[in-house]
Amino acid sequence: MTEMKNRCVITGLGTINAIGNNVEESWKNALASVSGIKNTKTVDTKDCYATLAAEVKCDNLDNLEGTENMDRSSKLAIKAVTEALDDAKLGKFNDDTRVSVIFGSCVGGAVSIDHYYRNEKVASDIVKMPISAIAANIAGYVKAGGVVTNIANACAAGTISIAYACDLIRAGKADIVIAGGSDAFASVPYAGFLALHALDSNPCSPFNKCSGITLGEGSGAVIVESYEHAKARNAKMYCEVLGSGVSSDAHHITAPREDGEGQMNAINWALETSGVAKNEIGYINAHGTGTAKNDNAEFLSLHTIFDGNNDNLSVSSTKAMVGHCLGAAGAIEAVFAIKALTNNVVPATVGYDNDDLERLKEKAGAIDFVPNNSHEKDLETVMSNSFAFGGNNASIIFSKKDGNVTTKNDNGKVYVTGLGIVTPYGSGVENYKAKIEENVVPTEASLHSEVTVDDYVEYGLKALYRKHDNLSRIQVVSGMQALKNAGITVTDTNATSIGIVEGSSEGALGTCLEFTENIVEKGCANGSAFKFPNTVYNAAGGYLSICSGVKGYNVTVTNGCQSGLQAVAYATNIIRQGKETYVLASGTDENIEGIYEVYNKLGVLANEVAMPFDKKNGFTLSDGSITLVLENDKNAIARGAKKYAEVLGYGMATKAVEFGKITGSDLGLDEAIKLALKDANLTIDDIDTVSGFACGLKAIDDIEINSLKRVFGAKADSLSLLEVKAHVGESRAAAAALSLGHAALMLAGEIKEDKGYTIDGEVIDVKSDSLKNVLCISYAAGGVYTAVIITK
Repeated sequence: MTEMKNRCVITGLGTINAIGNNVEESWKNALASVSGIKNTKTVDTKDCYATLAAEVKCDNLDNLEGTENMDRSSKLAIKAVTEALDDAKLGKFNDDTRVSVIFGSCVGGAVSIDHYYRNEKVASDIVKMPISAIAANIAGYVKAGGVVTNIANACAAGTISIAYACDLIRAGKADIVIAGGSDAFASVPYAGFLALHALDSNPCSPFNKCSGITLGEGSGAVIVESYEHAKARNAKMYCEVLGSGVSSDAHHITAPREDGEGQMNAINWALETSGVAKNEIGYINAHGTGTAKNDNAEFLSLHTIFDGNNDNLSVSSTKAMVGHCLGAAGAIEAVFAIKALTNNVVPATVGYDNDDLERLKEKAGAIDFVPNNSHEKDLETVMSNSFAFGGNNASIIFSKKDGNVTTKNDNGKVYVTGLGIVTPYGSGVENYKAKIEENVVPTEASLHSEVTVDDYVEYGLKALYRKHDNLSRIQVVSGMQALKNAGITVTDTNATSIGIVEGSSEGALGTCLEFTENIVEKGCANGSAFKFPNTVYNAAGGYLSICSGVKGYNVTVTNGCQSGLQAVAYATNIIRQGKETYVLASGTDENIEGIYEVYNKLGVLANEVAMPFDKKNGFTLSDGSITLVLENDKNAIARGAKKYAEVLGYGMATKAVEFGKITGSDLGLDEAIKLALKDANLTIDDIDTVSGFACGLKAIDDIEINSLKRVFGAKADSLSLLEVKAHVGESRAAAAALSLGHAALMLAGEIKEDKGYTIDGEVIDVKSDSLKNVLCISYAAGGVYTAVIITK
């Protein structure tokens, strides 16, 4: 085993929130215990029992140059990112592939979704809706050319974004990562939390009255940089980012485990990977939402871990001042935690009266919960915690100390050892193989996948079927299939050794559209408590965790059609770094009424069936869920697992163009392929087949063909191209994951033959026994690309 000692440092900070439009204003007001919680005037509060919000007050937010066509969430993000880059003394990056953007969000373009339904469904709102737009917009704004994606794990998204940023640097994939989170206050989260009766009619009071949350909005951004890169340019370094922990509760879609198990796993894993002892943590910026269930679980977690191990711990929740900023919360709180560390001051949890203080004494024990007033304290190491819908938990540690973080990387092999497949033609690997043997092709211009209650009965999940939305159902079934296909039984012993990375282009946008249409018609007081939990993008991954019992790493990535293949790359990284033994990597998207409507309004759907290289002006919209089990080699060999293929390497790159478009971004695919070849230690001569993304829409298909011709030169003429969309249509993230799953089945000899193409679009027969190394590629609107190479 070798050890990678890449140190990650923070070189820039940025934030905008209810108590400040920049870091210094926010920090000054935080130390003065100023609350930004006021009555909202931006959403409909008629007949609503709670009318408070912590809203940003920034007169020039809508005047940021270059953001005119962006949703408020992207504007907030760019405001914070611009400050962080200025703070780090960095400019724009000229498409540098060593500069990445990882940004978290919970509701994405919810303001634009609301505007769409209140203003005659204007098509220009559509490209502002998905979370995918945020990181892509940032990348375009700063000309970042590396890994670009959004983490969509609800209220843990901002924290996981920073953790992933460090993982990319330690894996040697980036020198600089712009990380953070952004969410805008909008009617969807407001009506949703009202429907759950989770809002407080008074300003939220975490660890105190615990009677509900107050929603906020804003963005936090940090510049994460490798120590070597920062040192070489003589950058100011605020602190080091040590370890992190990410876990699943496998318990409930909205409520935390009462025993705090998942939270404690995340905290303990962060401590373990950081190489610091419990008594070294001086301050924790807690999740601290203000609801009884959340605060009680967090009280239990903190006392269980730190009582008797740390008599000098301070804990506070800055949500009492800035509100709960959802996907931005962890990033804003990271900024506060870093400011606390570097200034030796701990901010307060505001809102305690004298009676509250007496009750706090009984609950606090030895922990200082910093009521009402900030105070000075010598700090060397601090922690920030975020816990989210879906049972997702994340913890991260910052320190003034020189980092001694060692990332395990034994360079062992990563195998595909299981598959789950749900397409419009049914579910299951055997069914899919039979359809390919029949050379099934789309017969309609719009295709739909469906799972029935019988699919749930097979896995003992009948009682949960009605609680899940369509997206979650197809994800759950493909995930459970993949575990079964891999011969894995989840037990108490191995549950934390299994992770989930779900990739989705639109995530829960379809349900969010339905939820919004309802509240626009009936008012925010009439939101559906049944639908609201399914409006968060990580609901599908959360339900899979609950149904399977998986308690390890759990993350949802969303950046357009390539998200399914990006999930494979992310999962490979997790296994290479020793964070998990197995990871379920999924691509999942749906084609329901609202999704079809917005794609149709964008003018990208074909009127008739479109096949790859048809040179049409639209594609065949489809959906599905593909889950791949990735496993480290030692475990796969030890248990005698079937090995479909080996993941040799991956590359991700961006040539940013306006979000919603792709023309002009071709060079991003070139770079992704080159990076994948480098990671796999192969040359173009080693690749004989490409599993591509052609869908029939000329603008997309031309990018694939032209890039392959540039990268492979004369070798391109001998390439065979597998195009899964010829079978299943444009199912976005599902098709991206299937491009690898289909190739793995062929490498394993499970599919003997398939119809393919030459570089000139001629239909040919591709036989499995002729394949050795397959390059799988995927694209996303905005110019983001992923390439993964697998081998026999």
